[in-house]
Amino acid sequence: QVQLQESGPGLVKPSQTLSLTCTVSGGSITTNYAYWSWIRQPPGKGLEWMGAIHYSGSTYYSPSLKSRTSISRDTSKNQFTLQLSSVTPEDTAVYYCARDLGLEGYDYWGQGTQVTVSS
Repeated sequence: QVQLQESGPGLVKPSQTLSLTCTVSGGSITTNYAYWSWIRQPPGKGLEWMGAIHYSGSTYYSPSLKSRTSISRDTSKNQFTLQLSSVTPEDTAVYYCARDLGLEGYDYWGQGTQVTVSS
């Protein structure tokens, strides 16, 4: 059973960089042809895909967020990390990490973590 757990600060000030880590257990982030993804849901809105890191290490980003987003990984810790720079209150959301198997879709999700951008 694969489990994902997000961690990071719940409050970030405007213009700062939001940094979240997803710790994966029960499976390696370097196998299964998976895309390890970051998805967020602002209050009252739908899910927004932010980007992903492939099991091979390649990264993919939403065009609307690409200039502010960086996803990396630490294979020794089986973790992948999201950094979102120059945050504004509009980046306030519940942030999820998830495993995407491509055609098979998302099969495992973290519980989500609330991040609020406020001074």
